[in-house]
Amino acid sequence: MSFFSDLGLAEPLLRALEAKGYTDPTPIQSQAIPALIEGRDLLGLAQTGTGKTAAFALPSLHRLINDPKHHKPASCRMLVLSPTRELAAQIADNMRGYAKYVNLTIQCVFGGVPVGKQSRALVPGCDVLVATPGRLLDLIDQRALTLRDVEIFVLDEADQMMDLGFIVPLKRLARLLPPKRQSLFFSATMPQAIEQLGTQFITNPVKVEVAPQATTAERVDQQAIFVNQSEKQSLLTMKLRDGLADGTVERAIIFTRTKHGADRVVRFLTPAGVSAAAIHGNKSQGQRTAALKGFRDGKVPVLVATDIAARGIDVSGVSHVFNFELPNVAEQYVHRIGRTARAGADGIALSFVAEDERPYLKAIERLTGVKLTMLPLPEGFLKEAARLPAPAKRPNGADEYQGSRGGRGAERSGERNARGGGRDGGRGDGRGGRDGARGPARSAGGRDDRGAPRSTGPRFDPLRENVDGGARNAGRLEARRPDARPDTRPDTRSEAPRREAPRSDAPRTEGARREGARPEGARPARRPQGGGQPQRGRVSAV
Repeated sequence: MSFFSDLGLAEPLLRALEAKGYTDPTPIQSQAIPALIEGRDLLGLAQTGTGKTAAFALPSLHRLINDPKHHKPASCRMLVLSPTRELAAQIADNMRGYAKYVNLTIQCVFGGVPVGKQSRALVPGCDVLVATPGRLLDLIDQRALTLRDVEIFVLDEADQMMDLGFIVPLKRLARLLPPKRQSLFFSATMPQAIEQLGTQFITNPVKVEVAPQATTAERVDQQAIFVNQSEKQSLLTMKLRDGLADGTVERAIIFTRTKHGADRVVRFLTPAGVSAAAIHGNKSQGQRTAALKGFRDGKVPVLVATDIAARGIDVSGVSHVFNFELPNVAEQYVHRIGRTARAGADGIALSFVAEDERPYLKAIERLTGVKLTMLPLPEGFLKEAARLPAPAKRPNGADEYQGSRGGRGAERSGERNARGGGRDGGRGDGRGGRDGARGPARSAGGRDDRGAPRSTGPRFDPLRENVDGGARNAGRLEARRPDARPDTRPDTRSEAPRREAPRSDAPRTEGARREGARPEGARPARRPQGGGQPQRGRVSAV
């Protein structure tokens, strides 16, 4: 089948598709829609960007249109479960567009906004409800929603649900859903744990697989550069500044492991003239929505995100994905670079690889079966990096500490999530390090208190890794830095006169030679009541 009109969809849906300019279904849509119209359960194995939303939304809306019912209060006829707020809002917007010419109510609930407003919106009930697991259970516990009338249940991005720790809420929801329903189960990967979870929701499903597990898009040009951890920020700034200036970079997403790491990248990019916004779990829902809207509208060409956004962003025209830090879970790499090369377009995924990230690179290549193309550092990188502007100040006015060894103060408290995995930063490094990295230089763009870049140590030289015949040790790399200078400050510690305790010329008795003894005939100073130190300046007569 080559046209949506051949799939048997209702006429209002075909009109909405025509208004959007959609005529040809994707492979997953052409396989899934006929089976779903028949009322079968479905197990879909497909990555984001393959048209999954339309694959389950169009046949489900077709069923609701052909079987009109008045929805009951505090209930819904179709429930779509999504792992993240951004993805839930995106699904709801797409379904509203498909239902443009029909009288169906579509609601979306997720955390980060007042629950009272959402519960009031559900009082009359709705036809379609798109929700995240946490907020959905909140509404159920408050008796603002019941699932006993659900006819169609969709679980999207099941593997990410597992990664984010939603296994217990999902099992509870499985018990709350009515047994007689149509269930759709989608996942980008299908490990054994996901397959076992699927047995609780679907019965005798039709299996649709449009891409093998853990494969990357063919149109993504996957590249990597070996670089010291402390030089990553300078390299990223140069790549973005030059790429946006000459038009090679149209729209880019940068992925970091931690939330504070994402904010720090933005603070470095801003003074270099690169407009960027960060999106992660520490941002309010209003900030996340504004950042994503600016990125979609093209006002902000660079979006810095943690892995929470790896599957929730469907923005056309993303030309580049930068892995500022490699994920320590190889599957996350597949989802990250899936943000580019969407809808038949080409894209570039560039990864910055530090010495301690070599095992992650090997795991990614082993999982995907793709050998990343290694690129050299840009010509004149060290000199150009020394001329980059200093990072912007923190919002509270305090300067960002850019030292190595994990940082101190706010830097230390801000990166604790990297130890065991933040709530939205994947599973974390688990190997120590405040920013998911090991070794002497852990924070991006680290500089000492005199402004000179810190030495990266003798164990890793990116020039030697990227260019044959390069420097053979990192000490020579440090020596070539134009802004490095020897410490010429005099050491005056030995010149200070030595203090000696005052000596008394009075003869001392044999008992007074003992430490702490007092002269013969003297009485001790009077101590204040309740203990404490003697009162100075008061002498008692004999």
